[in-house]
Amino acid sequence: MEPITLTSRRLLLRPFTPGDTDAVHLACQDPEILRWTEIPSPYLRSDAELFTGTIAPAGWRDDSGYHFALVARRGALAGALGLVRRPAPGTYEVGFWLAREHRGQGYGTEAVVRLAHWAFSVLGAARLEWWAEAGNVASRAVALRAGFRLEDTAGHGAAGITGAGEGTGAGEGTGAGAGAPRALWSASLFPADLGLSASGPGRIPSGLGLRLTGSGLPGPGGHPPGSAPYLPSQG
Repeated sequence: MEPITLTSRRLLLRPFTPGDTDAVHLACQDPEILRWTEIPSPYLRSDAELFTGTIAPAGWRDDSGYHFALVARRGALAGALGLVRRPAPGTYEVGFWLAREHRGQGYGTEAVVRLAHWAFSVLGAARLEWWAEAGNVASRAVALRAGFRLEDTAGHGAAGITGAGEGTGAGEGTGAGAGAPRALWSASLFPADLGLSASGPGRIPSGLGLRLTGSGLPGPGGHPPGSAPYLPSQG
């Protein structure tokens, strides 16, 4: 897919570029992002370069994942938002993080709702999933405010998800220790939850901005649940 830019009331959701490298590197020094996401720890500038220059644009090229920089109206990078294709037809996983100084303003909820409208109306998604390590209450709050409904994750408890996303370049998880089993929370969102019909791709809700930008690069495949480059973080 050709990369796109979305707009919401206060945010610009645009593809990452190499020009975002320093801002991503700085934001990902935050202990909370390191604690709750599947990124390398320590997070080096070379990791940010890999993400902004290769991993993020690659997802657009091969339709494995769509990664957006969340930009506040004044131009600052507020966070990151990702939508990763899952094996089940029409199913995608949502993940995000917000820079420390941009939390508590509702940006996470605003961005997730905007992304969900695009996923259902343009991609033809039938179901969105949210996964997080148990205990990530800030991320859960964002998901619930965006309309997601919690699911029974008993089958994923002690087994958890270990390691990092296959082919993401994101490194091993740091929250529960590299390779350690992690209990997970999950939730789902369907078109009807946002008052949309499950009518497939090609329809854009009125009032929701969308425009084409740039192009992508070759890149990675899918990821196990909960291990996309943005395992949901702080809201």
